[in-house]
Parts: sequence; structure tokens; C-alpha cells
Amino acid sequence: MIKVGPALMEHAEQLERERGIPRDVVISSLKEAMLAAYKRYAKLENLTGYECRLNEKSGEIGIFELKKVVNELTDPADIELDENGEEIPIEPEIVLKEARKIKPDVELGDVLEIEVTPDEFGRIAAQSAKQVITQRIREAEKKLVQKEFEEKRGSVTTAIVQRIEGRNVIVNIGKSEAILPPKEQLPSEYYRVGNKLRVYVLDLKDSGRVPQIIVSQAHPAMVKEVFELEVPEIEDGLVEIKSIAREAGYRTKVAVVSHDPDVDAQGACIGTRGSRIQAIVNELKNEKIDIIRWSENPVEFIINALAPAKIIRVLIMHDPRQARALVIVPDEQLSLAIGREGQNVRLAAKLTGFKLDIKSISQVEQDGGMAYYEQMAAPPADYVPEAPLEDAEVSQAEDADAEPALVTAGDIAAEEALAADANVAVASEPGYAEAADEAVEASESDAFPAEEDEA
Repeated sequence: MIKVGPALMEHAEQLERERGIPRDVVISSLKEAMLAAYKRYAKLENLTGYECRLNEKSGEIGIFELKKVVNELTDPADIELDENGEEIPIEPEIVLKEARKIKPDVELGDVLEIEVTPDEFGRIAAQSAKQVITQRIREAEKKLVQKEFEEKRGSVTTAIVQRIEGRNVIVNIGKSEAILPPKEQLPSEYYRVGNKLRVYVLDLKDSGRVPQIIVSQAHPAMVKEVFELEVPEIEDGLVEIKSIAREAGYRTKVAVVSHDPDVDAQGACIGTRGSRIQAIVNELKNEKIDIIRWSENPVEFIINALAPAKIIRVLIMHDPRQARALVIVPDEQLSLAIGREGQNVRLAAKLTGFKLDIKSISQVEQDGGMAYYEQMAAPPADYVPEAPLEDAEVSQAEDADAEPALVTAGDIAAEEALAADANVAVASEPGYAEAADEAVEASESDAFPAEEDEA
């Protein structure tokens, strides 16, 4: 046998501790490598009847041929064929007379173990062992990464910063490493080795050798997961998050609705004296959070989403290509409705699914008055609305669990503006007040900022 020493066992245990690769995988890989090397060395067609044995106490490893003791060797003509017509290998045999020369007390039916480890086998075996063990370790790592990703996919988990490679942050999420790429990082976060983070397990990228888990701190689903952790009513299904619009590190709008008449969706999310929303804001590194009341009525939903700006009127524009709405605001509210660098209207557009065009009342009067835009919102005279679904089609659509659209095909008549103080809870009132103080005269802006197209 070949002496490999106790270092092998130590390395196997170290791999199990540090990388989660089972110790048995390393040992079985070494045995497999030894057999593969012996097959080439002895020029064998197959390894039937051969085994690799490792004595962990002595640190010795060797190749053994196992032969069944018989009175007479099997005639090659009696060899059976498999379904493909190939010979089924039989166990190596040895007659009793020859077996007793090796082991005097052997009996018929016993299996004689004969060591066949070559004396000059060390260098050849070492090369083969290195290749096979490396391959098996990579396969084991790949399975571990895939398993951990499947267990944590779509959830928030704690990560520890391991190292920083360029702009990528490498974090440990348990037994595997994950990558936090630049676009998934928070601009307000300072990443330092050893720091603990809360990350959202986003995707698995197959990079060839070992797949890489992608995590995020900027994904909107991160906000949803944090809300579910902090607001029991969401976890229990009494309150539902209908949509989220986020600009990570700066501001997020969350539309919520209650399925229980005794539970106020906004109050549940804010908590007593703002305790719940403050915990969420702290978790998201002081990102401003607006809790918006969701509504099936798109006009009401748009008004809520644009809070705290006061809205005079919302006209749903007839456009089969996309959902569009014209929002009319007082002159002094135009900058507040648009928000700093267009942030407020951009998030409202993402939240509602509408392309929003904000105009002041002065601009509307200059363009021809309210009647002009009401005419634009009306469908053409030859417009024929789509026929309603039959009962069977409705049932089929419900079975598909399709998300209901905010606006169905056809025209939605313009509605009177709702009250400006439409009971919209806002978790970042200081931020709104600051934006209001910086409002400029309505005449300074006649259209959306450039960012509107992104909505």
C-alpha cells in the first residue's frame, strides 16, 4: 500500500469546515482517482472486481483485486449478454488450489483479496488523483451552491461581506458565497469587510466552473420582504402589497390594500407612533417610504400615488397602445407633483402603471382649456369597445391567476377630482415639506423632466 499520511484527512476535514464539502466526497474522489490510474497502468478494459482501500488510521491506500474462490473457472462461452448484446462482466475467479497458495485457510465461496498496488505507482496516481479530486470538488461545490440558492431564492437573508473585488462585493450567505453587483447596491451603503447586511437572493448565474448566486439590496422585492417581516398583517394576508415603485437608497412608494374591514392597511404598515415604518426605514438605510392606499379606481389611485401634491383633476386618456393619464394641478403645486428631478411623478407612474403627464391649470388654459383635453380623452366616434368575455372565458382567466389590469380596453370617463387630503398616509412628510419649500413658479416647467420617459 501507498503511505499518504494523516495530512489527507486533515485537508478533507478543513474543506468540510470552510467550504461545506463533505469529507466523504474527498475520500471517495481519491479512491476513484486511484482506480482510474490503475486502469491505465494495468491496461484493463474495466475495473470489475477491483477496489481501492484506505486505512484512515495508518494513512495507507492501495488497490485490491477481489476473486471468488471456485472449483472450476467459468467457461467464457457461458458469459451472458445484456440488452445491447454486450458481454456482462463476471466477477474475477480463482481456483481453490491457487487461492490456498496465497491464503492457506481460504474455503470455496470465499472472496480472496489480493493487493495489486504497484510499487512505482505513486507519481501516476498523484497526477490522476489531483485531476479527479479537483473535478469532484467542483461538482460538489456546484451542487452546494444550487441547493443553497433553491432554499433561499426570493427571500431576504443575512450576509457578511467577505471581500471587495473591484466594484463587486462578495458576501457569504451561509455555506456559499454570493455577489452583490454595483447595480444592486445601495448608494447610501458603505461596504466594509466583516459588515453584516440584509440582502435579497435574486438569481443564479451559471459562470461555467461554479455558479454564482446574485444578491440585491436595491430590488423592489427587498422592500416587500422587509414589510412582511415587520408587519404581521401582511404575513397573515389581512393586508396586501399591490405594487411597489422604488429608487433604491432614495425613495419608495408602496401601494397597500386591506382585505379586512376592521384593519386599516396604512395604519398597520405605519404602526403605533410610526414604530413599524421606522424599523423598515432603518433596515433600508433611511430610504424614504410612502404608504399609498391602493384603489381599483385608477383616478383615485393616481391621486393617492402623487401625494402630497393637491390634484384638481385626472383625465384617463384614450390610448390603446398604453395606459396614459393627464393630471391637472394648481400652479403652485406643479413642482411638488413632479418632485425633485421628477422623482415623485416617476415613482407614481411606476406604481400605477400609467404614463403620467402633469400640467398646471395655467398650462391647460393656454392650451385651450379643460374642454380641449376632455375631447382628447374621449374615444373616437367609430371606436367599438371589445366584447365582454363569456362566462367560460372569465372562469378560464380566473384559473390562470392573471393579475387584473388597472385599465381595461376602452374608454374610462373622466372623473371629478377627489379631495386633496384623501387620507393618504406618508411616512416621509419632512421630505415632502422640503420639496414644497423648493417649489418654483408653474411657468418654469411646461412638461415632464427627462426622467419621465423612464416611467
